[in-house]
Amino acid sequence: MTRVPPPHRAAPAVGGAGAAVRAGATAAIEPTGLEEVAGPIAPRRAGVPDPDGGGLDFVLGIDVGGTKVAVATAARDGRVLRRTRIDTDASRGALQTVERALDTAERLRAETSAETGGRCLGAGVASPGVVHEDRVLMAPNIPGWGELSLPALVREHLDIAEVAAANDVKAAGLAEARWGALRGVDPGIYLNLGTGLAAALVVGGRVLGGAHNAAGEIGYLLRGPHDTAGAASDRAPLEEYFSGMGLARRGAELLGGSPTAADLFGSTEPRVRELVDEALDQLAVHVANLATTLDPQRIAVGGGMMRSAERIFPVLRARLGEAVPFPPELVPSAYPNDSALHGALALILDALGLPATLTDEVA
Repeated sequence: MTRVPPPHRAAPAVGGAGAAVRAGATAAIEPTGLEEVAGPIAPRRAGVPDPDGGGLDFVLGIDVGGTKVAVATAARDGRVLRRTRIDTDASRGALQTVERALDTAERLRAETSAETGGRCLGAGVASPGVVHEDRVLMAPNIPGWGELSLPALVREHLDIAEVAAANDVKAAGLAEARWGALRGVDPGIYLNLGTGLAAALVVGGRVLGGAHNAAGEIGYLLRGPHDTAGAASDRAPLEEYFSGMGLARRGAELLGGSPTAADLFGSTEPRVRELVDEALDQLAVHVANLATTLDPQRIAVGGGMMRSAERIFPVLRARLGEAVPFPPELVPSAYPNDSALHGALALILDALGLPATLTDEVA
């Protein structure tokens, strides 16, 4: 990860659950090659029409990840109407990723509007790093991403006034608090085990942003006194030890080749099992320490490594049960495959002041 100096201005607040950069309204995050999978239009449900008497108004959500960009439209209650995804193609740089993502969003907006007769009310963007109006901090996976004025690019390309943008894990935590496994939970933790490692802290129904919108960046935690290089040295010690990217790198050093984290979790080779077991023990210690600090009611776990939940959950549960004075409930997240995409939708719905009135499960 790349460390940069603190922003030269105060970070704006994020949606009903944390801190999002937005234009035109207040969001809910507190400061302190083409592969397409397009879904059909969801059936219209009574109670959420355009209040002006037209079609079904909707919002856009864009989730930019290290390997793919997911885009969706959703009704005012959060029901996904259409969705698609494209490859990030990060090696070609940030600008082409943004341009292709926004072209895709523009097409999806037009298709949804044609089928529903409604208007697009705004766009939410979930991005790696700490999003500010004029740059993105701590986002090393896409070359040049840190130099982008992401909210402005979205507003200009889509010609839309209402835009809310925030960190992808915090956005995912917002979706879990709004509709998912952390709904009605106070406090709660969304733990993301994916390519990277981070958490979203939900307090009072809002995601805690922190003084620099970097609360929950647990990948930067030191594993112990032997970790003398940290954020100031462009290092993220815990993430380098336990994350999809970190485990893959360590597995390659041990075995050669290019194993993935999934390969390592599924391996019966004794050296690999030892590597994974040690990494899980380290993760569990830090999750337990975080739970002792926050005293959460529930921890919801999501991210790509949840495909190995049968290996991860017993280790976390054992450590939480032994170490934490009041052990929290440990559950899978409601959105194991697309939490940040739902988070992008939650960001803009919160920014628009639309209540979480969902009566059925969000698609």
